[in-house]
Amino acid sequence: MADSSSDASAGNLTLACPHCAALNRVAQARLGQGRCGKCKQALFTGAPVELTGTNFNALVNRSDLPVVVDFWADWCGPCKAMAPIFAQLASELEPRIRFAKLDTDAEQALAGRFNIRSIPTLAVFRRGQEVARQAGVMPLAQLKQWLAPHLL
Repeated sequence: MADSSSDASAGNLTLACPHCAALNRVAQARLGQGRCGKCKQALFTGAPVELTGTNFNALVNRSDLPVVVDFWADWCGPCKAMAPIFAQLASELEPRIRFAKLDTDAEQALAGRFNIRSIPTLAVFRRGQEVARQAGVMPLAQLKQWLAPHLL
C-alpha cells in the first residue's frame, strides 16, 4: 500500500467512512460520489459526523480530508445556537471538508486531550494536526470565511 501523501499528490485521498470508520481510497475528482468499500454507504452525508473515542483516529487522524470539529455539550445554549449553522455548512461544503461534532461530556478524555476550556470550540484538523481554532458562536458568513483557507 502506498503512503497517503503520495496518493494525495496523485489525486487519491484516504477517507474514513462516517458509518463504519473503514479507510477508503477515493480519487479527489470523484470525492462526492464515493461509497465505502466495506459497508457500501455514502462517504458523505451532508451532515456532521458524531465523533467518539472509537472513530476519532480514523476520521480525523488517518484521513487526508480536512476535518472541522465542533466541541460542544447538550446543556450549552451557545452550542445549540451554533448547531444549525454548522449543519447548514456541512450540507454546503462537503466533500471539500468533513464536519464532525464531539460531545465534550460524553468524550471527556478527547476534550481534555485538546485542552478544550470553553464551548462551543471549533478546530480544524489536517491529517490529525490541529491547524486552526476558534471559540464561540460564529454567524454563517463568518464561519464560511474562517473555513475557506482549509477547503480542498
